[in-house]
Amino acid sequence: MKKSIAILCITALAFAGMTGCGAKTEEAATSDVAEEVIVEETTQAAEEDATVAEEAASTVEGKTSLTVGFDANFPPYGYMDENGEYIGFDLDLAQEVCDRLGWELIKQPIDWDSKDMELSSGSIDCIWNGFTYNGREDGYAWTTPYVDNSQVFVVAKDSAIKTLEDLAGKVVNVQADSSALAALEDEGKADLTASFAEMIQVPEYNTAFMNLEAGAADAVALDIGVANYQIASRGDAFVIVEEPLATEVYAVGFLLGNEVLRDVVQEQLDAMAADGKFTEIAEKWELTDYVILGK
Repeated sequence: MKKSIAILCITALAFAGMTGCGAKTEEAATSDVAEEVIVEETTQAAEEDATVAEEAASTVEGKTSLTVGFDANFPPYGYMDENGEYIGFDLDLAQEVCDRLGWELIKQPIDWDSKDMELSSGSIDCIWNGFTYNGREDGYAWTTPYVDNSQVFVVAKDSAIKTLEDLAGKVVNVQADSSALAALEDEGKADLTASFAEMIQVPEYNTAFMNLEAGAADAVALDIGVANYQIASRGDAFVIVEEPLATEVYAVGFLLGNEVLRDVVQEQLDAMAADGKFTEIAEKWELTDYVILGK
């Protein structure tokens, strides 16, 4: 009887040992598969990056034009004048770059909310229109920032709003998907925006200033360059609140991975800064005080 029990115990232990080995083997196999998946995904991502870089390089070889995406309602950087022509500081810079490269400049007005889709689809080569670098550093292949630009508030000249605290209980207009909106939505500005009676997003700044003129808005948040242009073009009815909302810089944004085309454009911008052409264009648009490229 004892002998039979001993045999049963040995058999049970052997079976348990075999089961344990089987579980460990299964775990090892699962671990190996997981590692293989990770390696495969990493390899695939690297191959995709290489493909993007290769395609980007090929876009420069034999290139004859540069398609610039811009907001046609963003003076003085890019907009339509009274003759139906697209003009502006950034468009003049792009034109000079193309002239030096022997390329045709294609000015492509875009819906600013759809700029990333336009860029990723290849409809445009770059976003060049007072495009804010701050907060987007890892999202694009950027040129060196060329303009130092602050976000400010514009109010009526006779307004009682003199400081940011005075905006409490006021109606503020801001362009949708703009740098000013991003600044207002920053966590550090939560108390400020919470103090507004209302913050209204508008499609472009002409609408915002019409609202300001009509008394439907108390303040407009926007880039200082655009603010100065709007004030100059509308007489002396408006002023900039002295305390800025935020500071930022502008750069030209290319599709991430398209550093080859970015570098070609950057080389020309650097040459323009060195030979004075960049400053000449900035003077034309009264933006000399904001230029930082080459300084």
